[in-house]
Amino acid sequence: MVDHSYSADFLYRYRNSYSDKLKDFDAFVFRDNEAEKFSGKWNELVFKNNSPICLEIGTGFGYFMIDYCENHPTENFVGLDYRFKRSFTLAKKLNNLKYRNFSYLRAKGERIEFIFGESEVSKIFYFFPDPWPKNKHHKKRLFQEPFLQAAYKILRPGGQIFVKTDHLGYAEWMKEVIAKNSDFNLLLESYNLRTEHPEHFLTKNITKFEKIFIAQGKKINAFVLETKKQ
Repeated sequence: MVDHSYSADFLYRYRNSYSDKLKDFDAFVFRDNEAEKFSGKWNELVFKNNSPICLEIGTGFGYFMIDYCENHPTENFVGLDYRFKRSFTLAKKLNNLKYRNFSYLRAKGERIEFIFGESEVSKIFYFFPDPWPKNKHHKKRLFQEPFLQAAYKILRPGGQIFVKTDHLGYAEWMKEVIAKNSDFNLLLESYNLRTEHPEHFLTKNITKFEKIFIAQGKKINAFVLETKKQ
């Protein structure tokens, strides 16, 4: 059964005090369904340029997002996370950045096909998501066929998805989902990224969670997918 979050008429209903606090940063923060009005018009209405758009699903504490924005000022970056307090904490950090080549969404990853128009995004980053390890919770995992269908829709020809996870079980799940999908080419598959691909972009960009996993001796699993869209 498909998560109702993928439905066109889905509305966010749960709110808390941090949702209201995010209004202080409404110059670059969009909450719940607010960002969906920009679908197909992000460069025109939000960034006001024609630069490529990158999307990070699950920005967490924002280490990767902040680093990427500072080092790629000619690209447009959209960060997305669903946690209220974490979103507010990151918004305060983003407000101090030199470049304004970003937007931040307090939203669900299942909504990307309604947030962006067809072929509007160049890259999708999905790093260290909650693995939902118990079998009864696997349905909560974002990386499933409906997500890949949505990603294919919003990615431009040659667009890519970059994935990292420390959880081998989730990596094996992802591999099975990828194998059943015909819309992407698998460019990279690794279950020991740092050893097998020490010079790769994914190895050199380390998130806060990743530093913890590395210190614990965990191997990093990674995938890079490229859309077959012409």
